[in-house]
Amino acid sequence: MPFLVQADIDDHRLAVTSETAKEAFAKAVEWHVAEQLSNVTISDGTKSYTVSEFSSVMALWYVDSTLSTLYSDARD
Repeated sequence: MPFLVQADIDDHRLAVTSETAKEAFAKAVEWHVAEQLSNVTISDGTKSYTVSEFSSVMALWYVDSTLSTLYSDARD
C-alpha cells in the first residue's frame, strides 16, 4: 500500500510517495525535524495523519499484530 507524505514550504506543497509505512515515517520526520517544513502529513489513502498521530497509529498496530501472533501461537 503506498503512502503519501506531504509538507508545505513557503507557498508550495511538496509530496512524495513511499511504498512502506517505515519509509513514509522516515521521510515525514526528516521533513519535519531536519528540514523544519510545516504541515507535514502522511496519508494511507484513506486518512491523513500528522507525524505524531501516524507514529501512535503504527505503534498500536504493531502491538496488536504482536499480541495476535502470540495468542495465535499459544492456541496451537
